[in-house]
Amino acid sequence: MTTSTANISTRAWPDWKFLLRNPAHFFALGFGAGLSWIAPGTLGTLVALPLFALLMQAPELVHYTTIAVLFVLGIPLCGIAGASLGVPDHGSIVWDEIVAMLLVLEFTPLAWQWWVAAFLLFRLFDIWKPFPIRQFDARLKGGFGVMFDDLLAAVYAIAALKALQWLMTNY
Repeated sequence: MTTSTANISTRAWPDWKFLLRNPAHFFALGFGAGLSWIAPGTLGTLVALPLFALLMQAPELVHYTTIAVLFVLGIPLCGIAGASLGVPDHGSIVWDEIVAMLLVLEFTPLAWQWWVAAFLLFRLFDIWKPFPIRQFDARLKGGFGVMFDDLLAAVYAIAALKALQWLMTNY
C-alpha cells in the first residue's frame, strides 16, 4: 500500500495531510486528536468533554438525537478512514470514543468529580473490553464494529457510574 493509492502503510501513523485529505478522515480522527502517537483514544475521549459542554446548551431531547445521529454518521466515517488506513479499527480512529463518551456524560451528574469518574470508567472499559465487548470487537468489522464496541464500553461505564452513585447515596 502506498499513500498515492489513498491507503497508508499499516505501520505508518496518519499525519495532517491524511487528516485533511477527506472530511471522513477529519471527523474519524477526532479533528486531529487521533494523530497523537501517545494515547489517541484517551485524547479522543477528552475531545468529548467540551463538545458535551456545548451540547448541554440545547434541550435534552436534542442531546439524545445528536448522539444517535453522531453514532450513525460514525459508521461510514470510521469505515472510510479505516479503509484508507488499511486497518479497519486503526488506533488513530477516535470518533467512536468521542461519541461513546458523549453518551456516558449524558448520564453523568454535572460535577467535575463525576466527569472525572465517567472519563476513567469509560477508558477502563474501552481498554479492558470485558465480556462481551472483546467478542463483538473481534467479530464485527468495518465502521459498525468500530462504533459498537465503544457503545458497549459506554453502557458498562454508565452502569458502573449508576452503581457508584447508588453506593454513595445509600452508604
